[in-house]
Amino acid sequence: MTAMLNRLPSRVLFAAMFVASASLIAFGLALQHAVGLEPCPMCILQRYAFVTIGVVALIAAIHGPVGIGVRVYSLLIAGLAIAGGSVSVRQSILQRFPAPEAANCMAGDLDFLLGNFPLAQALPKIFAGTGDCAKVEWSLLGLSIAEWALVWFLLFVTTAAWLAFFRKRAAAAVA
Repeated sequence: MTAMLNRLPSRVLFAAMFVASASLIAFGLALQHAVGLEPCPMCILQRYAFVTIGVVALIAAIHGPVGIGVRVYSLLIAGLAIAGGSVSVRQSILQRFPAPEAANCMAGDLDFLLGNFPLAQALPKIFAGTGDCAKVEWSLLGLSIAEWALVWFLLFVTTAAWLAFFRKRAAAAVA
């Protein structure tokens, strides 16, 4: 299996990460618009992370980097996935261990927070979570949306780290 993956061009793996990110965003939008699940501030931050990962992966797939370029794109994707995964972990903790009293949501709107507060005040409010962020409104196989997002962020980090550090280079495989 590893030998087969080593033969795939990095362009294909970056394209797969783009398709996965785009699919996750499409699924989130379907849940929002077809099912009526409104995203909380933490969900929105996770969406931004998926969108950014997808954009970087698409640029990398189009660019088709080799050598150090693969590492740069991979490390950028890994960093974005770690950031998104951190939000997923925080939301998962809120969902698994909810506070006794629901926090005031401050309208639950990321645009409201960023539009009415300086960034230094808005970020703590976003990451503090709300009662909405702690509520599990949809699950699959016992995992909430935040937990599934964490699974995907971990897959992105793993793939990016493998591309950057552990993948055998084509020249080494031929020699």
